[in-house]
Amino acid sequence: MPAPINLMKQKLQHNALSTGCWLSLASAPVAEALAHCGFDWLLIDAEHGPSDIQNVFSQLQAIDAARAHGASAQAIVRVSWNNAALVKRVMDCGAQTIMFPEIETAQDAAHAVASTRYPQENNAGIRSVSSVVRAAMYGLDRAYTSSANAQASVIVQVESAKGFANIDSIAATEGVDCVFIGTADFAASMGHLANVTHTDVQSAIAYIAAVCMQHGKAVGIYAPDVEAARRYQEMGIHFIALHSDVMWLTRAASAAVAAMKQ
Repeated sequence: MPAPINLMKQKLQHNALSTGCWLSLASAPVAEALAHCGFDWLLIDAEHGPSDIQNVFSQLQAIDAARAHGASAQAIVRVSWNNAALVKRVMDCGAQTIMFPEIETAQDAAHAVASTRYPQENNAGIRSVSSVVRAAMYGLDRAYTSSANAQASVIVQVESAKGFANIDSIAATEGVDCVFIGTADFAASMGHLANVTHTDVQSAIAYIAAVCMQHGKAVGIYAPDVEAARRYQEMGIHFIALHSDVMWLTRAASAAVAAMKQ
């Protein structure tokens, strides 16, 4: 059987509104629970936080298990760097949509795309091949390697002044499905550390969104609350992370404790 249809890739290519959540706790039970909460996608963060390859593997299994019971959440994995060796491992575990941090040039973006593709005619794929991995049903799916490229999806993060300067060529890169604006690092690179709401930062975000839309590429961002998510949606940003597992946990717990102490 061929590789599973990547519904996340379809959403990105049609610039359909989708709401997700960051998974920072490296917990398979948390991933499975949140997958039942109505999110369109969950991002397993292997850049920041404690997630290693085994945690990524377990969280992918947990999200798949939730979908088998009616959940619709799709899994995305953010690797720690634009490194083909890291990408092949998470894709072998079953990830189809990969987010790459710190993309600053079109060459960076092209390398990211190549690392998600097997070498085939007319493409520059550099993903190495193993037919016995989870993604290929441990060797039982003989059609996986010939069909995986079509379902691979790439999200690149622009989160620096240099990336901002090269946004037109990054967005034009073939194989990039979405440009995700890393607001925290982006604000810091502009001299506004921990101040993503600064006028200059917000103006730059709007500019990036406009350029990406001109190239027909989806735009993503991390929103701290629903109000911010609505503002970004009005800019044409339709791939929105509605905070993270750790913040939902700590916010709800803190509010409940504060209410009890009143």
